[in-house]
Amino acid sequence: MKVIAEGKGIMLQPPDLNSFRDHNRTKPRGLIDKRMTEAEAVEKFIHNGDYIGTELYGTVRCPQSLVNEIVRQGKKDLRMAGQGVYELDMLLGASLVKALDHTYIGMEVYGISHCLRREVESGRVEHCVEWSNAALAWRFKAAAMGVPFLPTRSMLGTDTFTYSAAKVVEDPFTGEQVALLPALILDVGLIHVHRADKFGNAQIDGISGFAFELARASKRLLISTEEIVSTDEIRRQPDRTMIPYYLVDAVIHAPFGSHPGEMCYLYERDEPQIKDWIEASKDPETTQAFLQKYIYDLEDHQAYLDLIGKKRLKRLQDMVPEV
Repeated sequence: MKVIAEGKGIMLQPPDLNSFRDHNRTKPRGLIDKRMTEAEAVEKFIHNGDYIGTELYGTVRCPQSLVNEIVRQGKKDLRMAGQGVYELDMLLGASLVKALDHTYIGMEVYGISHCLRREVESGRVEHCVEWSNAALAWRFKAAAMGVPFLPTRSMLGTDTFTYSAAKVVEDPFTGEQVALLPALILDVGLIHVHRADKFGNAQIDGISGFAFELARASKRLLISTEEIVSTDEIRRQPDRTMIPYYLVDAVIHAPFGSHPGEMCYLYERDEPQIKDWIEASKDPETTQAFLQKYIYDLEDHQAYLDLIGKKRLKRLQDMVPEV
C-alpha cells in the first residue's frame, strides 16, 4: 500500500504479533485458583519499564486499588495507555510514568491535569503520543484479532493524527485514503469488574467499555473484582462472562476497588475525594502529602477503606438510584 502520511509520534510498543501468539501458547489452560492480594499481584506481574493499560473511561470502573499498589511499590519508568482520569493522575503524581499513549488525561469538569503538565514540562514524561478514544480501543482490537493494524477513517484530517504514530495509506481496493492503526499489545492489563470466580472468569454490569479488547491484548492480565463468586454462579449467565479465565493471571478481591471512582449499580463516585486530589495536585509538596496519606502510609486496600470510613462508603452506595 502507498503511504501518504505518517504521524509524528513514536511507536512506544511496536506490535510483535508472532511473539504475542507464542506467549499466549505458554499460558496455563487449567482451572487454577488465581486469588491473591494487590501486593502479591503487582510484585509478581508488574516490572519497572512495563507497558501497562487501564480500562475504562474517566472514573468509571477504574482499577484504583491496583494502581494504588503500583504507586506503593514504586514501579517506575512505566509506559501507559488509557483514557484515564484519577488513576493515571496518581501514577503521574508519583513520577512513575515515562511515556504515554493517551487519548485524554484530565480531570474532566476540573480542567487539565496539574500532574500531567508538570511531568511533561519537566521531561520526566519523555513521550506523549496522541490517539482518539476510538483509535486506542481499535488498537487493542487489532491485537485481540491477531492482525498488525486496523484500517479506519478515525483521526483523518486532524491534529490528533499528526501527533500519533498512525499512517495514512491509499486503500488498494478503492484508492481512497484510510488511516492504519497499529495493534497495541500490553505487557500488563488492569481491569476492575463487578464479579469473578477464583479462576478469573469475569463479568461486568453496565457499560463494558473496551474490556473485551484490552483483556485479549494483554500478555499478563490482572483482574480486581468487587466480589468473588462461585463458578456455578458465573455459569448461570455465561453470556455475561466477558473475560474468560484463561486470559487472567491474577484475581484480586477488592470491594470499592474503584473508589473514588464509581461502579455501575453499586456505588457513585466520591466527588469530595476527587476535589481534594485536584487541590492537592496543584503543588508538588501537597501532591506528595496526599499520596503519603492515602497510599504510602497504608499497608493495603483494606487500610485505605478503613481510612475512608464505612459511613462514607455506605453513603456512596445509597446514592445509586434503584433500577
